[in-house]
Amino acid sequence: MVHARKIIIGGLVVAAFFGATLWALDAFFPGEKATDKRPALAALPPLPPVTRTSSVVAPVAVALTAIRDTMDAAAPRNLTGKRDNPLSDVLSKADIGWTIARGPLGVAGRPEALAITTQLNGSLRATGQIATQAGNLTGALTGILGQELGRGVANLTTRVLDQRADIRGNVTVLVRPALQPNWRIEPNLTGQVAIAESGMTIAGIKLNVSNEVKPLLDRAVNEQMAALQNQLRNDPTLEQTARREWARMCRSIPLGAAGPGAPNLWLELRPTRALAAAQPRIDPNWVILTVGVQAETRVVPSETKPDCPFPARLEFVPQMDQGRIAIAVPIDVPFTELNRILEAQLKGKAFPDDKSAPVEVTVQRANVAASGDRLLMSLRVKAHEKKSWFGFGAEATVHIWGKPVLDRAQQILRLTEIELAVESEAAFGLLGAAAQAAKPQLQAALAENAVADLKPFAASALKSIEAAIAEFQKQGDGVRAETALTGLRLVGIEFDSSTLRVIAEAEGTARALVTKLAAP
Repeated sequence: MVHARKIIIGGLVVAAFFGATLWALDAFFPGEKATDKRPALAALPPLPPVTRTSSVVAPVAVALTAIRDTMDAAAPRNLTGKRDNPLSDVLSKADIGWTIARGPLGVAGRPEALAITTQLNGSLRATGQIATQAGNLTGALTGILGQELGRGVANLTTRVLDQRADIRGNVTVLVRPALQPNWRIEPNLTGQVAIAESGMTIAGIKLNVSNEVKPLLDRAVNEQMAALQNQLRNDPTLEQTARREWARMCRSIPLGAAGPGAPNLWLELRPTRALAAAQPRIDPNWVILTVGVQAETRVVPSETKPDCPFPARLEFVPQMDQGRIAIAVPIDVPFTELNRILEAQLKGKAFPDDKSAPVEVTVQRANVAASGDRLLMSLRVKAHEKKSWFGFGAEATVHIWGKPVLDRAQQILRLTEIELAVESEAAFGLLGAAAQAAKPQLQAALAENAVADLKPFAASALKSIEAAIAEFQKQGDGVRAETALTGLRLVGIEFDSSTLRVIAEAEGTARALVTKLAAP
């Protein structure tokens, strides 16, 4: 009995000691329920729809060989004409005509103009009879020169003359093209004809072929240039092409989902302005026109049909050697997706890094929520103090308030003005005096590690935009469009209660090469 009584008393003592210990632990070291309560959050209104301005400015380089081939096919190869009889007193029934064939066209680029040249080869032919007035001279000559010579002269009035002379020369046409605000091209053509000196003798009178033919050629070339200039000035090809591409740009392009479980997103393009350099640039191999489009861009959760009126007039911009793509898009990221990435970055991470610190905290879970102008990052941690012989440890949820700032250089979301929520102060009581002393060090470590790496979003956005602009690369007959993105930066953030909006800017280059023009 005595032995049993001792056992019962001992059990009661142990139970009392155990109960007192639990009471003390509960009093001095609050459990999970006491430390896991999240601070109240201030609700935010939904983010309003937002658009950003994007632009694509591209030099369109047209090969001089393409211009040469097109003009060579369009320009007449032969010119013919007739000259009024300059020797009516000597030559009757006259027919003075010329025929000229041009050679292949040559095209050369000069800084001030495009020079088009060709060689001319032909002949001047004069036919007819000695005029009556010249025959009246026969009788007088017979009396003076004798009967025999007189008859020779008389025979001239019945003889048909047929004289020929070669024509050699060249034509140079200078083209100084300029775009007009009404989507037309002013070619500004000027031409010059040069004829080599040559002569022809008719009934003893010498004609200067160059003097006789050049005015006629000048008039013929000027007529051809005027017709071509009028045709080019009124040609609607540029406007028709621009309208077609404008309509092609005015649409929504699928980007895919922002993350698992997130809806598919669409990049809406709404072109608003047409840009161009008024004066094309000419180099030895290319004529380069700068054209571009400015558009409003936004990311939307469903496909849209934007309204994009075609601009009646071009707006002029300075010439540039290399095209530029600048696409700015707002990307809405649900906090659920951000939390998934944040936890993957922080889970298992221990801090502070200083191994001599009296306490070490290891992150088990992490999430973030919005409230007013601040974010609340909640970390479920497992901590233990390292100074005492007992090495007390426990789990708790630490809540950290901070203002979000985008670190553009590192492409991370960082919390500044860090402070622990009141509910988190109790968590440090779990670890006793050592943890209380280490709280400033722990708070500094939390501030350093309270970041979210947004580079995965940047990489995903870059891939989506690359796929979108790839649709605009053409590989047609004689036309090649080249676009390339060189990088994407995150430049701004904003948020509501459920979504973090990241503003991204993609940059790249664009150009088009034209090596064959449409047949005239």
